[in-house]
Amino acid sequence: MEYTVKQLGDLAGVSGRTLRYYDQIDLLKPAYINEVGYRIYGQREVDRLQQILFYRELGVSLQRIKEIMAAPDFQETLALLEHRNQLLEKRKQLDVLIQNVEKTIAFREGGKSMTDQEKFAGFKREMVEENERKFGEEVREKYGHDVVDASNAKLMGLCEQDFAKSQELAEEIIRSLVAAVGVDDPKGPEGLRIAELHRQWLSFYWGHYSKEAHAGLGEMYVADERFTAYYDQHKAGAAKFLRDAIVAYTN
Repeated sequence: MEYTVKQLGDLAGVSGRTLRYYDQIDLLKPAYINEVGYRIYGQREVDRLQQILFYRELGVSLQRIKEIMAAPDFQETLALLEHRNQLLEKRKQLDVLIQNVEKTIAFREGGKSMTDQEKFAGFKREMVEENERKFGEEVREKYGHDVVDASNAKLMGLCEQDFAKSQELAEEIIRSLVAAVGVDDPKGPEGLRIAELHRQWLSFYWGHYSKEAHAGLGEMYVADERFTAYYDQHKAGAAKFLRDAIVAYTN
């Protein structure tokens, strides 16, 4: 079956403007343009759009989707299996958050008691599972299973105050990097201050701090494109600035 932009948009629940943009960036091209200038999509394009929307639901950027789907070894069936696994993980995270909301409602209505740790268990569990999904393999290979498992356990055990403090530090690091990149020297006072903030942030997740591990993590920020993208999405060069600041700090 064939579809126009409007028909496919209605079918998939996306706007015509979105489909035209996907065409513009060469992410989803129509099968052909008909004699009156309408974009026409066939079954192959429908299947490709489904894959794109699966990736978008999982938070993957359009640029990264293009790279994944353009890879010579890309296989739709394997991609669907991976989508299924990630969506099941996402459902588990949502189930934990729903339980957390239900406990909070019961607590506020005078029912069951709720500890401070329980109030934030869902959010912390989501952080752990997201980090495992994105970076688990690389981090475990670098630091070992025992270190990573201990770090996850420490995060899950954080009290409300410490959890909030760790979040505040993470936000302060990003704000400081945005202001410093292109202005300050990562080896100068501001760079060292940011690296110290980063060390403080790590203290909430690491059982034991070492300069070597801190420097190794900084190197990973520029060696692994996913870590780089996390920092550089706020300002280009942020990951490298942080790495250089950490190197200067640990020296």
